[in-house]
Amino acid sequence: MRARTKRLYAVGAAGILIVAAVALASMALRQHADLFYTPELLVERGMPEPGQRVRIGGFVALGSRTLGEGAEILFTIEDGSGETVRVSYTGLVPDLFREGEGVVATGRFDAGTDVFTAEEILAKHDENYQPRELEGLSRSDAAT
Repeated sequence: MRARTKRLYAVGAAGILIVAAVALASMALRQHADLFYTPELLVERGMPEPGQRVRIGGFVALGSRTLGEGAEILFTIEDGSGETVRVSYTGLVPDLFREGEGVVATGRFDAGTDVFTAEEILAKHDENYQPRELEGLSRSDAAT
């Protein structure tokens, strides 16, 4: 076999390996990537598909936290734009979960309802953290 033919086979094999690696990476990311929305983005872009896993972020509205049946907690997320999302979560919330503080909820919208069913709640971890979409917005702006 000539050197030119060997190089051609090597380049072809490398190309196949690269295409396979990109395909595997894109499948893995598609399964684990969650879209991030604020209440304002939900109004602008429309609701995601029912059952699609997404993340909703903003501030817990003052006076919106209520207890449901069992360990269910109902609260409202706002982002200072005047738009809100009602969230239902069953389980223990993080210690830093409070009204007026930042929160990110991961879960799904069920078909035929505007209530977001959260599977996981992440509370703001320090005094300086804010999602990129909410930069420049203070808690007092979100509370009004």
